[in-house]
Amino acid sequence: MTLDAYRTPAAMSDAGRHARLFDGLPNDIGGLAQVVQGLLVHEHIAPAYGLTLSPEQHAQAHLRPVEKILETIAVQDKRPLPVARPAGERVVGVCRHFSLLHVAMLRAQGVAARARCGFGAYFEKGKFLDHWVTEYWNAAAKRWVLVDAQLDTRQRELFKVTFDPLDVPRDQFLVAGGAWKLCRDGKADPAAFGILDMHGLWFIAGNVIRDVAALNNHEMLPWDVWGAMARNDAELDLALFDRLAELSHVPDKHPDELRAIYQDKRIAVPGTVFNAVLDRPDPVH
Repeated sequence: MTLDAYRTPAAMSDAGRHARLFDGLPNDIGGLAQVVQGLLVHEHIAPAYGLTLSPEQHAQAHLRPVEKILETIAVQDKRPLPVARPAGERVVGVCRHFSLLHVAMLRAQGVAARARCGFGAYFEKGKFLDHWVTEYWNAAAKRWVLVDAQLDTRQRELFKVTFDPLDVPRDQFLVAGGAWKLCRDGKADPAAFGILDMHGLWFIAGNVIRDVAALNNHEMLPWDVWGAMARNDAELDLALFDRLAELSHVPDKHPDELRAIYQDKRIAVPGTVFNAVLDRPDPVH
């Protein structure tokens, strides 16, 4: 994809009728990440902030579009976005929400940015856990840079993170296609990739599709299931995922092919997906 394809909010990253809330935001990568951290709290890391979430708060983790996320933020607290909310008064999300909101803010300022789905090596020793980060184009350095907008001071202490979250090393976060290639080449164990009790090549494949969708501006929930996503390794179309991994691993080398393959009904996000957490079909919008 050209840089211009990621400079403008689209679909999930479009603030819509709440775009005015982005007025007055800082105009640097780290400053925007801090704003995001003051607005959201991670559903599964909430206990580290002394929180016990209500069912209503847990339900917020299923919000998809940035427009809805911003609406929920504004309903809970009318103050400008740069004013950090107390942890218990933040909107609940997961890594994908932190990344998508960060991307939306960057795009609103004309910075080329995209959300990437893959695996983080810094949460549990020896494991690559399901995770999302921001990837933005650093014009000065002429390279794409990974940013973990979720890692505030508390989480850096909790997970003993020693690198700069504003420039995550590529061996600490693997985009899904890179993880797939490593495992298929016998250089990594698929059992190390996943989350909770879900690990293996089939799980990596699901994230490959989510990453391809995100590269086409459809950043879905980590538990949204559709198309060619499988429930076990035996159901995988290995040739298809080999191709998807090749295209998405280094997406800027294959912009036309990435757009074309997203037209495949096995890959494109349909109007209704299966929400695996709620165990039900869910309309996307």
